[in-house]
Formats: sequence, structure tokens, C-alpha cells
Amino acid sequence: MPLNSEGLKDAARVWGAQETRVADLKRLRGIQTIPADLLQGFCRGVSVAVRLSDAVIDAIDDRPTPLYQQHYQIINDLLDQICLKLALLLQEHGAAALPIPASQLLDCENYASYISHKAVAVAAGMGWQGKSLLTVHPKFGPRIRLATVLTNANLDPDKPLKNRCGGCDACAAACPAKAIKNANTDSHYASRDEALYFERCLHHLLHTCKKLPHITSSICGVCIKVCPWGKVTKSP
Repeated sequence: MPLNSEGLKDAARVWGAQETRVADLKRLRGIQTIPADLLQGFCRGVSVAVRLSDAVIDAIDDRPTPLYQQHYQIINDLLDQICLKLALLLQEHGAAALPIPASQLLDCENYASYISHKAVAVAAGMGWQGKSLLTVHPKFGPRIRLATVLTNANLDPDKPLKNRCGGCDACAAACPAKAIKNANTDSHYASRDEALYFERCLHHLLHTCKKLPHITSSICGVCIKVCPWGKVTKSP
């Protein structure tokens, strides 16, 4: 018996996902992937989101903390487990399914992986593409981590969301590397260079953040913390 979208989302929720949505891969036609034929044979991208801890994110000032480093790794591991279980569930129902790791760098020069999880998430309506290039969820803001399952199962796709960044410049103003251009887009940027001075961002991650004690991943977290979407309102 075929597995429908709602059944898949229910399973992901039980396994720890905050939200799961489905992208029609036609919306990602022409996207850069490794290998180039990665999407061949697949028609849907299942985007899985796990929420980050507000307390961990709120503890970030102008640099990543050791606690955020550990949290980042744990969330990535959870995402990989959820996606593996979803892929096996789809396989049990007769579909082909390929779980894509949450964080595995394949191209060190261009800082790229199999496919952009953020692009799949935006196509699936998980959120919109923020000025920092992070996916901004309407409830959790950019305080999420993402992973993807590619499948040929004919799941009902979700619709993309309207961009709601507007005139907000919180991420651009707070960026330690001054890498965010504060450029607007209706749906998504044609390239990351349209939104970011990417070399500035990368230099900051590799030569400032990654040089800090106990920081082993290329993480910063400042733009995640300052985004008003998903920011916790403190009780009086």
C-alpha cells in the first residue's frame, strides 16, 4: 500500500522532527548537485526540520559557543537518523528513497554538498529564503537544522511560502563578517553572491570561528540568534 504525505510526516514527527514538508523537484530544476545527476529518477524532496534549542542559541553573543558546537553535532545526528528511517519506510512501501546527510562537505573549494537542504526546504514551503540565505520558518525562524530525503514516491507536494523579510536588516547589521548584503528577494536569490559576500562569511568561519577553543565545525550562529522570526519573547 502506498505511503501518503501525511503518513510520512506523522512518522517523522514521532522520530523527532518538528516539521516535514514535501518539495516538487521540478521547482529545483537546474540546481547544482554532487554528482550532477543526483536528482535523476526522483520527483520529490522530503525536507525534514529539527528545531534548535532556544537556550543554546540565545547564549551566542558575537561568536559560536562550545555548547552550540556540541548541539549542532547532536542535531545533525538526529536528522540523519530521521532521514534514514524515512528512507527505509518509503523503501518498504515500494519507493526508491535516498537520505542525504545533514552536514557532509564534498566540495571544499565551493563549500558545497550533495544538494542544498535550504533550497529543498524553501521549495517545500518549510520557510522562505532569508537575507542570510538561511531558511526562515514562520514559527521557529532560522532556528532549525535541515536534511533531505529524495524519493520517487508520488507524494503530494507542499506550496512555497511568501518571503517575509521585508525591510528587516537584523542579520545584516549583526553579522561579524559584514557578509550579508541586505538584499531583498521575492522567492529565492539567483545565486548566493546576490545575497552574500560569501568569501567574507567563509573567511570568518574558517579563520575566526574555527580557531576558537572547542569549535571544530564551520559555524557562527549570530544571524540565527538575532533574527526576529522565531526569537523567544521573554515573560515578565
